Amino acid sequence: MGIALVTGASRGIGRATALELAREGYGVAVNYHHNVDAATEVVNTIIAAGGRAFVVQADISDEAQVLAMFARIDEKNEPLTALVNNAGILFTQSTLENLTAERINRVLATNVTGYFLCCREAVKRMSHRHGGKGGAIVNVSSAAARLGAPGEYVDYAASKGAVDTLTTGLSLEVAAQGIRVNGVRPGFIYTEMHADGGEPGRVDRVKSVLPMQRGGQPEEVAQAIVWLLSEKASYVTGSFIEMAGGK
Repeated sequence: MGIALVTGASRGIGRATALELAREGYGVAVNYHHNVDAATEVVNTIIAAGGRAFVVQADISDEAQVLAMFARIDEKNEPLTALVNNAGILFTQSTLENLTAERINRVLATNVTGYFLCCREAVKRMSHRHGGKGGAIVNVSSAAARLGAPGEYVDYAASKGAVDTLTTGLSLEVAAQGIRVNGVRPGFIYTEMHADGGEPGRVDRVKSVLPMQRGGQPEEVAQAIVWLLSEKASYVTGSFIEMAGGK
């Protein structure tokens, strides 16, 4: 199966995806930025269940750290066959008129530049042109890319719109090199990220206006990501799965 790198894998959707990929037989590179204890817990959970995993620290907005992370993966002498770009940040809910350049740039550096950098390094290792055996990439976008997140996170929503464009463009660029690139657009999922925005109970507040009348679980998103990475999706590239309860 090779190695699957999951960025932002210490919590939420990333954690659920790492666990699911390990069950499928991948060796999982569990990336984290700050919380080494949480990332180590994910690795220990995988190993306890008979899987393979290791931690890789990196702030994906920093090119040098991304390069170091991929160098650490190379040391495993096992091909990188899957990348899940999941790491992302958002800040306290705000209208656009109160956004600062510093905040906007920090969001874009992680959510856009970080995804580009990880895709770049993955392609260098997966593509036939570089002697690779192919692979698959899933970019975790957001329903916010479609909905705009007015009054809350327009900067975050815009960053995810850029992720969608990256997904489309890269899928066409590397399709003939044995690499598939797809995206998922989760929305209203029970994760810790809502606390970062200042409203831990956000999903419960909005769930009554969702067509499905409930929030989603990280495991539900993880299963879609794992499907997109699998041979069951072997003829799927440049596609997006909407995961926002019908919203």
